[in-house]
Amino acid sequence: MPAYKYYMVNLNENFKPDKRYTGHLIVSTLATFLLTAIACSFWLIFPAMEEPVFFYIIYIAVGIILAGCIWIVIWAFLYYKSVVYQLNETEMTWKRGVLFRKTGIVPYNRITNVDIVQGPIMRMFKIFHLKIDTAGGTSKDSSEIRIEGIEDPEPLRAMIMDFVRGHVPSPAATGTEYGKSVKTAQAADLQALYEEVAAIRKILEQKK
Repeated sequence: MPAYKYYMVNLNENFKPDKRYTGHLIVSTLATFLLTAIACSFWLIFPAMEEPVFFYIIYIAVGIILAGCIWIVIWAFLYYKSVVYQLNETEMTWKRGVLFRKTGIVPYNRITNVDIVQGPIMRMFKIFHLKIDTAGGTSKDSSEIRIEGIEDPEPLRAMIMDFVRGHVPSPAATGTEYGKSVKTAQAADLQALYEEVAAIRKILEQKK
């Protein structure tokens, strides 16, 4: 029985990261921002230690850092709201971005591998990213193609790789009757191919 049957993703319907992804965004972005801000503030404040404007510079630096922290928290919630993924019969799509919206479409026949990634901060929030590798894609392109903030990534990864291999995920995995409809369509295609081969054979026999 497929392991991914427990991950319910409806084809042609949007799905989003786990809500804990917002916390991950806040912590990871704040950590980077604060380290950078403190380093920059040191190089600004240290030369002015003997100047009368020393305390004004400190106040300005602290104000900028606080404003940046507030913006990061707001941005994290807006970014989470903007992230949307969708899987259909032939491709996966994603949308994200606050100030600049990005939209991508990745056909399954271009996907070569799906990696599960979990950094130290992601481990704190018990979430994972799925990194999508594509044929002919650059490292920059690959970094753009990912499904972020997934609680249980293996079932979704297995479902995508089934599409990549040309297999049909079970209805339990997709949450739809897509599996039955595709099997019916495949049977019809095989029947049509058989009839075409039979017609060609009949023509060849008549020419003998």
